[in-house]
Amino acid sequence: MRKALLAAALLLSLTACGGGSGSGEATLKVGTLSDAPPNIFLKDGVFTGFDNELLRAIAAKQNLKVEFTATDFSALLGQVNNGRFDIGSSAIAQTDERKKTVDFSAAYNYETMSIQAKESTPVTDEASLAGKRVAVIQGTVGDKWLTDKVPAAQAVRFPDYAAALAGLKSASVDAYILDQSIAEKNVTENPDAKLKVVKSFSLDIPHGFAVKKGNKELLDKVNAGLKEVIADGTWLKLHNQFLPTAPVPAEFKG
Repeated sequence: MRKALLAAALLLSLTACGGGSGSGEATLKVGTLSDAPPNIFLKDGVFTGFDNELLRAIAAKQNLKVEFTATDFSALLGQVNNGRFDIGSSAIAQTDERKKTVDFSAAYNYETMSIQAKESTPVTDEASLAGKRVAVIQGTVGDKWLTDKVPAAQAVRFPDYAAALAGLKSASVDAYILDQSIAEKNVTENPDAKLKVVKSFSLDIPHGFAVKKGNKELLDKVNAGLKEVIADGTWLKLHNQFLPTAPVPAEFKG
């Protein structure tokens, strides 16, 4: 009885904060990005990508719907914390600092970063970034990594992935630090820009969906749905669709 009451209370809460779908399903407001394929992006007016399709599948398992809205990554966690969004979906690395602002779901992937540059670049690794102008997305793990590991580099902070990519293509920056999957996509989708992935490296930091601190009911539902989509092979199917060259950790093989 107690579990049933909790579930009913959660459903009412979610409907109140996100709106109803008219079919008995609560709708969650999700903050995401529109320009970071293959993880999170907008295609033909629809938010998609590995992270967003995974969250859709998780929500369906829990009789929930999701409504995506684009925002800047630097603002996303604050907007989850203040209630504008119920969930943040953006390949968010679970750092200790971010855990002070939001709670995170169980891991659904891990952070792999890349150094990206033009084919003609003299950049070969992190040491060669010293003295260079290097693009990062403000507030990301890539931003922190560059600041900590290569303090002699000049970090050029952009609000979103599209702006950072434009900076690299125009040569206003010498290199770009970002997720490996997005870097690889940049190469294939921008052949005229003659980009390459100089080096990739794993940080072993888990990705998670962000929820407001203390919202245990929603967190439990996300985690339960995540277990289901891993067990039934949905996670692996989406990974193969959107991230075919990335390694598959054993825990996600179902």
